Amino acid sequence: MKKVNIALIRLLQFVVFVLFTFIVTAYFGAMVLLPLDAIALLSKLFTAVGIHGLVSALIAIPVVGYLCLIVYKTPELCKMVIDTGVDLVKTGKARVEAFNEIVTAVKG
Repeated sequence: MKKVNIALIRLLQFVVFVLFTFIVTAYFGAMVLLPLDAIALLSKLFTAVGIHGLVSALIAIPVVGYLCLIVYKTPELCKMVIDTGVDLVKTGKARVEAFNEIVTAVKG
């Protein structure tokens, strides 16, 4: 019965690991995709106004670049965003390692 319990604990540990890996990947992926999405939306907006697509993209890229520069120069904002992601990683690691204590308790 102990082997079944250990296998179940390891399975749940793997599920928690995959969950936190997905969350961290989605978080940092969203940080990368937000400026790209802003470029696409501004390009569509300028196209709807009547500006050609290539010209609208050439206008949208510097606008989004400037907005990213403003975010970068805002004190502590970039550090807070990165620290939030690092905290997600640390929390996930702690939760995955907590399962090892449970396995030790079941074995002993």
